[in-house]
Amino acid sequence: MNRSIQRIVVALGIPAIDWLPVMKNIFAKNLLRSCCVAILLPLASHAQQWVSLDAKGKLQYDYSSRGDRILDFSYAGYKGGGVSIPNIPATITLQPVPGDNAAGIQAAIDKVSALPLKNGFRGMVLLSPGNYECQQTIQIQASGVVLAGSGSGENGTILQLSGAPHMGVVIKGKPVYSKSGARETVTDTYVPAGAMQLQVGNGKSFKLGDTVRITKPVTPQWVKFMGMDDLVRDGKPQTWINGELTTDRIITTIKGNTLQFDVPLTDNYDAAYTSPEGTVVEKISTTGELTNCGIMNFRMVSPSQTGTINDRHHQAFFIGGITDAWASNIQIFNTINSITITGRRITLDSISIFHDDVTIGAAKPADISTNGPQQLVKNCYIKGANVFYIATGAKVTGPIVIMDCVFEGGGWIQPHQRWATGLLVDNCKVPGGGIDFMNRGEMGSGHGWAIGWAVAWNSSATSFLNQQPPGAMNWMIGCSGAQRQEARPFDKSPLLPSGIYVSQDHPVQPQSLYKQQLQERLGKR
Repeated sequence: MNRSIQRIVVALGIPAIDWLPVMKNIFAKNLLRSCCVAILLPLASHAQQWVSLDAKGKLQYDYSSRGDRILDFSYAGYKGGGVSIPNIPATITLQPVPGDNAAGIQAAIDKVSALPLKNGFRGMVLLSPGNYECQQTIQIQASGVVLAGSGSGENGTILQLSGAPHMGVVIKGKPVYSKSGARETVTDTYVPAGAMQLQVGNGKSFKLGDTVRITKPVTPQWVKFMGMDDLVRDGKPQTWINGELTTDRIITTIKGNTLQFDVPLTDNYDAAYTSPEGTVVEKISTTGELTNCGIMNFRMVSPSQTGTINDRHHQAFFIGGITDAWASNIQIFNTINSITITGRRITLDSISIFHDDVTIGAAKPADISTNGPQQLVKNCYIKGANVFYIATGAKVTGPIVIMDCVFEGGGWIQPHQRWATGLLVDNCKVPGGGIDFMNRGEMGSGHGWAIGWAVAWNSSATSFLNQQPPGAMNWMIGCSGAQRQEARPFDKSPLLPSGIYVSQDHPVQPQSLYKQQLQERLGKR
């Protein structure tokens, strides 16, 4: 069977019958292609609003025939959303010295790290105004430690990266996850995206407050359903994803065999594609994870850099192995693959990144790589070309929110690879660039479907590529810019089905979906 037609048939969920006699008839083949496109396009222009304000000014949600909905993104950010970044008094104050300052800053951080925790914090290292040459990575490896400067402007605190290429600052725990023995299989035939509960065989296996890992196997039948079983690059088969898809939640309510969680689920769980293993809920415990760490109020400057993404470069900072962290009011110059965050409940606020030079080659660096649940990127600015302003990694589950950001220079907000779920792009502007929710096909090493259950809300860009994965949805609502429709990369046809567009070129209410969801969940405070 022609692979182009097969992918359309798979996307529609048409039973896998013997299409060979049909395909031998060229008229039938073209008719099938036309019918498939004709059926799919109305799905992309669904009359539902999906989320809107009712007569009382409250959000009301529409649901798919299987119960899927746009999820509540308000849980993204430090402390789970709606909590201000704390103001910690200085414990140690440093002045810049000639030569390398990294060792002195590290010694001060280590001293604060040895202090006892008080109200969740040990203390803050404050850098006075001035230039701090740093030839090595500065590391925070204890909970409750903050590194702050005295401003991100020219007269504030400047960390000057020098020497061999390195990461400027690393906040990194060493979490170890262990299983407790409580393990149950999900009994629902279908758990919709956006749900906050599911059913298991025996709810008595768990207790309120348990942290559980929900594990969905990546089965051959699901990979085929997604149209990802035929990825070939340079004559070599490419693996989209294998193994398992996992997400962690805390149990807040148990009613019989129904478990309710603290944060919505960002993907669906369809028993038709998880056999024979099925989806499993298992209690876990964690040691070695950090909490309550932050960096703020300084400027980070790298020498001008170019080359490909495979070359070594100075990078800005990494935050991972942590729950509850932030980075705020930081200006960054000339780093490449600047920021990576992999932890949970992290806020990046008022981060600016500037590039003097452009990286070389078709492979593009990611300025901000969001790779964990409940991450919030707000009030950020990036200026640069040939770059992914925001990217996601493989198997990432949200909610992830990108809000009130401006990205200039012709780059992209583009989830990058291997099935991330639960992204909101809220009131962002990408003049000269694009916002893409797409199937990346054989790009990279078989990145394939990069994102599902993603929303662009009241955002603007030169162009939008919104594609609808089989069995999932992507939405662009109230957005302004040209719509593109494309085939899978390296293919000329067929055009992949478009995701859902609502009120294109006409902004909708509420102005910010995240802020409205946050207000309705926590109240006006």
